[in-house]
Amino acid sequence: MMRKKRRSSVDISKDAMPTEMSMSKKSRTTGRQAKAVAKEDTSNDSVFGQFIRQSGVILKQGSTANEIAVDQVVFQKRLQQQLKKSPRYPGVLQEFITGLESHIEDPERFRNCLLPCVPCLADGDSSSFQESLLRMLLGIEMLQTLVINTLFEKLPEFMFDGAGEDGLNIPHVIVNQLKWLDRVKDSKELAGKLMQLVSVAPVEIQRDIITSLPEILEDSQHSDIARELNVLLQENTQLTVPILDALSSLNLSSTLLTEVRASVMATLSAVQLEDLPVVVKFILHSISSSDALEVVCELRGKLELELCVLPPVLQASQSRVKNKGLTGSSQDSVALVLDSIKSAVRFQKTISEAWLKAIENADAAEGHKAVDLLVLFILHSTNANHSRRGAEKVLKVKVRAGQIQEALLQRTFRGHSQVMRGYFPSILALAQTLLRCPDPCMVAFGGHMYRHSFTAFDSYCQQEVVGSLVTHVCSGVGGEVDVALELLCGLVTEKPAEMALYAVFVKGVLDYMDNLTPQQIRRLFHLLSSMAFRQHHPASHIQDDMHIVIRKQLSSTVLKYKRIGIIGAVRVVGSMGAPVGGDPQGGNLPKETYRQVTALLELVRSCSDSSSEAAALYYDELSNLVLTCTLDPLVQAWIGKSVLEDFQEDFVVDVGPEITGSFPFPVCAMYNLDEEDSQVGIAINLLPLLSDDLEHKGARVSPLCLAPFFRLLRLCEVQQRHGDLEEIDALLGCPLILTDMDVVNKSESLSRPEREFLCGLLFYTINWFREVVNAFCGQKDPEMKMKVVTRLQNITYLQSILDCHCFVSLAFENGTALSTSTVAPKKGKKESAGKKKKTPPKNSSADSSQLEELPEAEDTQQDHPEKDKETSKPAVSLVSYRPFFRELDMEVLGVLQCGLLSRSVLDSELHSKVREEVQLGPAELVFLLEDMWRKLEFKLTVSPAKRAPFLKVKRADARSVGFSHLQQTSPVDLASRCVLLLPTLCTHLENCHNHFQTLLSENQGVVDAPGLDVKEHQLLSSAYQLLLQVLHTIFSWSGFSQPEHRGLLKKALGVLAGRLKEEGAELTLEQLIRHSFEYLLNFRSTVPSLGIALGLSQLLITVAGRGGHHATYREQTATLARAFLCQEWVTTSGDREKGPKHNETLQTLLSIYLEHTDDVLKAVEEIAGEGIPELLNAAKDASSRTWPTLNRLTFLVFYKGMMGELEKAVRKIPPGEQVEVKSEKLLTWNMAVRDFHILVNLVKVFDNRSVLNVCLKYGRLFLESFLKLGMPLLDFSFKKHKEDVQSLLKTFQLSTRQLHHLCGHSKIRQDTTLTNHVPALKKSLEQFVYRVKAMLTLNHCQEAFWLGNLKNRDLKGQEILSQQSQGSDDEEEEGSLMPDEHSEDEVLAIINF
Repeated sequence: MMRKKRRSSVDISKDAMPTEMSMSKKSRTTGRQAKAVAKEDTSNDSVFGQFIRQSGVILKQGSTANEIAVDQVVFQKRLQQQLKKSPRYPGVLQEFITGLESHIEDPERFRNCLLPCVPCLADGDSSSFQESLLRMLLGIEMLQTLVINTLFEKLPEFMFDGAGEDGLNIPHVIVNQLKWLDRVKDSKELAGKLMQLVSVAPVEIQRDIITSLPEILEDSQHSDIARELNVLLQENTQLTVPILDALSSLNLSSTLLTEVRASVMATLSAVQLEDLPVVVKFILHSISSSDALEVVCELRGKLELELCVLPPVLQASQSRVKNKGLTGSSQDSVALVLDSIKSAVRFQKTISEAWLKAIENADAAEGHKAVDLLVLFILHSTNANHSRRGAEKVLKVKVRAGQIQEALLQRTFRGHSQVMRGYFPSILALAQTLLRCPDPCMVAFGGHMYRHSFTAFDSYCQQEVVGSLVTHVCSGVGGEVDVALELLCGLVTEKPAEMALYAVFVKGVLDYMDNLTPQQIRRLFHLLSSMAFRQHHPASHIQDDMHIVIRKQLSSTVLKYKRIGIIGAVRVVGSMGAPVGGDPQGGNLPKETYRQVTALLELVRSCSDSSSEAAALYYDELSNLVLTCTLDPLVQAWIGKSVLEDFQEDFVVDVGPEITGSFPFPVCAMYNLDEEDSQVGIAINLLPLLSDDLEHKGARVSPLCLAPFFRLLRLCEVQQRHGDLEEIDALLGCPLILTDMDVVNKSESLSRPEREFLCGLLFYTINWFREVVNAFCGQKDPEMKMKVVTRLQNITYLQSILDCHCFVSLAFENGTALSTSTVAPKKGKKESAGKKKKTPPKNSSADSSQLEELPEAEDTQQDHPEKDKETSKPAVSLVSYRPFFRELDMEVLGVLQCGLLSRSVLDSELHSKVREEVQLGPAELVFLLEDMWRKLEFKLTVSPAKRAPFLKVKRADARSVGFSHLQQTSPVDLASRCVLLLPTLCTHLENCHNHFQTLLSENQGVVDAPGLDVKEHQLLSSAYQLLLQVLHTIFSWSGFSQPEHRGLLKKALGVLAGRLKEEGAELTLEQLIRHSFEYLLNFRSTVPSLGIALGLSQLLITVAGRGGHHATYREQTATLARAFLCQEWVTTSGDREKGPKHNETLQTLLSIYLEHTDDVLKAVEEIAGEGIPELLNAAKDASSRTWPTLNRLTFLVFYKGMMGELEKAVRKIPPGEQVEVKSEKLLTWNMAVRDFHILVNLVKVFDNRSVLNVCLKYGRLFLESFLKLGMPLLDFSFKKHKEDVQSLLKTFQLSTRQLHHLCGHSKIRQDTTLTNHVPALKKSLEQFVYRVKAMLTLNHCQEAFWLGNLKNRDLKGQEILSQQSQGSDDEEEEGSLMPDEHSEDEVLAIINF
């Protein structure tokens, strides 16, 4: 150990003086030549000189190093003996020191004494390297103090000299002499002198002394010197680094370390940036497991990395200076800080957990800063799995809560991009994870991570980002594909030159188009064409590949691939035909480009002529291009030049006195809205075209193209005439060549082909009217508005005809061309139509493969039991085929502003023959609201992302069918439009409320009063429910949680609040929520059905949830839900509401009540203790008097709801340590066990299979919760509350015995649905027995426990004889005085307990 210490000291000296080392080595290697040159210093004849020579050291003159002839240990021993044997001892010591002082007055000699001696042994053997003369003297205990004093007196002479010509720094060498001494005689005095020297020395020497303190002082002085350094640290921030370096090496007690760390933390905000890494490292390395969270929280609060970032201008200048090698960057210091954190979290689990907890505890967006994100990236990059998972979880929670937002991510990337580059793999992995989440907030944040990574990092990272996004696109998961394509399109817009480099990666997606939806294919080709044909940075190397793919797809005979070719070609036209320089008025498109564009359009048109479905898709895609893209005027003119003439030639005819031809039905002009005589003017030639199309397959003009062609015509007119539709306004009111609708009443006598023809005719007529409404809904002229409303009435009437007769089932059962032609050419679903067309007629259910891709027939507001009785529904509802109708544009919803009048008022106005005052009727209102609700459900409601199974081809997303136009609208735009419609929606809601209020007042509250207009009642009920559903969907939009949409939320709530309170001063969000809640609560008195009641309750919950004080509205919500549950609901026919839909609604409403009530256990006991006994005592078909919705048909709904909420409630019973809290918890568990006992014993009366299944399932869950949460409470409460615990266990034992009997009953019945629950339940029952025994043993009452055999019995209490001797099935349970099995009469007694 001694040799090791000396060697380290020498090493330190060698580091400080390379020149002297080389001299020493040279003298060793040259041997005698060095001796010949050097002259011995013989002038010193003092005691010092004599003793030194006699001990074996030869003092040299000049710059030659002193020589030593013996080993340094021998030298020290000889010198010590000479001093002790001297007759003048101890006075000789002072003489010796005086001689030393006189010797080192000469700087050269002093220098020699500080440098190592050169060994020169007599036998020629060269020993190991020797110490300096002064250091050897310091090793002699009797001289040590005197030599130290001499050195300290000598040091000030060289204090301001700095390094000499040979690079030797005398003060530094003097300090080095004191390091690693074998023993320090007076460590305390030495420490004092060192600190005195620190107080007067220059900064450089101060740093040398401070950093050397741990190597100079003994452990006994560490605490004292640490306190002095702590004081010095607060006085002089220049010495932060050496002081912390010294403190890190000192052996300190935990108390002192905490004190020092607190002082260091206090100076953190004032420390220099370049010193910050050392400070952070010291703080993190001084943490113990007990105070880790507290220290990390404080460090996180004071670590302001945002302040370390220079403004962009200074950053640029700094980077220029750095390139010249003059200075470093602030980013280097930040990187070192993060490295300190990384090393701490990697090797100390407590610190990583503390960081996660500290970030998790920050509960506001303002409380988060760049260091949070950086630390999360660090934790994710470490190899420890818990850190990786923990960082991912915390980030997801914070992003979902809106506490870590895109603005913080942007600041972090902008200020610390150089640092974050090192954590790019973690950033990429987190972005991939977030993009796969179902939550839109997390998906958006993952997208921002991708975007900023591409923008801020180098080309390697950009390539990885593009590759990862392409992987998302090829994943086949709908939401993931959409977001990835959106991000790639955004990157092409922001960074076209950079993205052009990676076009070949994106091109690879063309091989995976089979699993993409039409909208995704549209986005993909838009992305590729934007890169390939961009004017300034084209990725021209993929142009040929795109042309090859498009031509190959267009030439395919399979409609699916032809569809891809059409979409791709039209998207390429949009990019190639864009105005040069972005000037829409330009018209200066190069001739070659113009020729290529027109040639491509001609190619698409010729390839789609052979198929009416392909032609319809071509028109739809082209109209979409005209609507969404800015085209060069030359291209625009080429598209629009022949549209009007072709449309007139193909579809429009003059109405003459008679129409000649052979048709299945008599021909006449129908639905003329113009005032002229119906025998003159124009008409849509629909019936003859349909007849011709069926007779001649592949006819040039197909009725399937009517609506798409008209849409293209209308949009071209809008573009060319700046929104004026005067040239085509005659098409709004012109008639159609159809047949008399009286033939519908004779449908039973028609042949199958005739009925299919009639069905197709109705479909095409409806789609024509829908497209006409799309075109003219925005016109301001009153006459045009009247015609639009009339067309809506035509649509609802024709749809009712289809819905009320068997046309739909007949038409879609058959796989003929006619049945498929009835399907509107929905944009993006031409494949569906095409596949149906090719289905062989023998396959009567051929459409099932396509119907699987469609939304299931929803039980919407049209499905009323009363309506079912009045009209016979077809086997296939029209709801199933709704996606095949033409999509209504969002602008059509503006027709809602026409108002709502009840039928009686409308009739009275019509009697006055004021035709111009056609108003929106209930049927049209329901039609528009249904369409609006479906749009909102599709766009604003998030469905969980589902990953397709491996090697399974994923069909197109069925949910998106029928919303191809809406898919091109962002959720924000849709929400903004809906907020503008809110005043109109509120007006309709109030009209519905007033109608039912008037109805109730006129009929004295009787719903099924005689003379009631049932159809009107049904329509207005549907409108009422739809209005509530629309409002609920709007306010449920997750985007309102994001800060950037907070203003839109306040605007929406302001509309509701303004209906109740006149607008005054600007209200806060909480005030708006309160007024909106009060406004909606006013509608509770007029809800006509339980479904509408549920809709109102859900809307109120959603509105209340938009604020920060949800608890404020819980009581009102619970009171409302209870009032609805305690209300009797009857239909217009006087019957009680019933059926699966009613039961589902009732269960949801019951859950709302039990979730929002203050005391769930009391509410369950109230229903089970009052409502169910009333039901048992009532007649068979009667209901409970207190709870009218509780009857024998709905008992299962109530039973399942109560058991489920009871089990949830006991899981939420909070733990408590105080005696009062434990006592309160014991009372809570007593009530819960009593409720459970009541519910379990009900199976004796209601013993049907479903009730038993619920009891087994939730009985096991309750028992497991009791074992986990209740039994530990009983362990500690038994002594103080012995009677309460005993009563609780006895009550619970009754329940467990009944569950045991239920297990036996399930085995007898051999019902697998029931027996699946038995093994786990019996295991929990056995655990309960032994857990009670453990509790009694813990409380020294084991004598109160005894075991006995419990016989297997069925629900009636009869012993199961077949299992009497099977000991393996016997269950042991706690023995106590148990009553005999209860009869049904005794069940009532228990319930009334």
